[in-house]
Amino acid sequence: MSRLREEQVQFYRDNGYIVLKNLVKGKELQRLTEEYDDLFRRKNEAKTESSWVGSEQNHRVSDSPYTVKGIHNLQMHHAVFGRYLYNEELLDAMEDLMGTPNIALHHTKAHFKPPEKGAAYPMHQDYHYFPYEKDTMTAAVLFLDDADVENGTLFVWPGSHKFGPLEDFGPKEGSDFHYVDQAKPVIVKAGDVVIFSYLMLHGSTPNLSSRPRRMFLAQMYDPHDKPKGGEKVQPGKGWLLRGFNLNRDATIARRAVDS
Repeated sequence: MSRLREEQVQFYRDNGYIVLKNLVKGKELQRLTEEYDDLFRRKNEAKTESSWVGSEQNHRVSDSPYTVKGIHNLQMHHAVFGRYLYNEELLDAMEDLMGTPNIALHHTKAHFKPPEKGAAYPMHQDYHYFPYEKDTMTAAVLFLDDADVENGTLFVWPGSHKFGPLEDFGPKEGSDFHYVDQAKPVIVKAGDVVIFSYLMLHGSTPNLSSRPRRMFLAQMYDPHDKPKGGEKVQPGKGWLLRGFNLNRDATIARRAVDS
C-alpha cells in the first residue's frame, strides 16, 4: 500500500514539489549529521566552493564575502550516505511521485551554507544540467537543520514544472550556471525531505542568521528514461535503488561502459 495519500500525490502533480515531514529522525539523522560535518572538516574547503561565482577551472574563486560549500557524490565518501539512499519510506514516496517502481541514482550532493555568510542561489531549473527525454529526474532534499528565510531555505515556484524547460540565461552571458529570471519559501525542520521535479523553478536566499543550513540532495530517475546529452559524468550514475533496468547492456564487450 502506498505510503503517500492520494491528496499528497495530487499536490505534487499540481505544484511540482512536496514536503515529507520528519522522514529521517533519531539516530539515523544524528549519524548523517555527524558524518556530514566530519566530511566537510576533512576536505579542502578552498576547493569546495559551490556558490554561483567564478568558474570550475579556478574552483569558483571570487572576492565575494558570501559562500556555499559543496561536495558531490557523498556515497563515495562514507557508507552512511549510501545507506540513507535505501531508506524505504523515501523510496516508497519516490515511487508514488515518479510513477515508476524502477528508481536509479543520478548523483548526490551536499550544500552547506555557513552562518552569517551563506550565499543565495538564483531561481533555476536543474533540467539544463542533465536533460532527459521523459523528465523523470526528481530531487529529494534532506534538511539536516531547521530552515527558514533567515538561514537560506529553499524557495520554489509552485506549478512552474508545468512550464517545461524555460529560457536559459547562463550560456547567453557566457556563464557555466543555468538560471531563469518568483517564489515561495519552504519552511522545514531537521529531518524533513523536500521532493521536487527537475523542471521546478527553485533557488534560495542568503544565510544571514547565526545558524547553519545543511542539506543533502539526491537526484533520482527512471533507468528507462534516456539522457538527451550534454551532462557531466557522475560516478555511481545508474545505481539501482529499487526495481530493475531492462536497458542495461550485459555484454562482455561493453561491461565497462556507462550505459
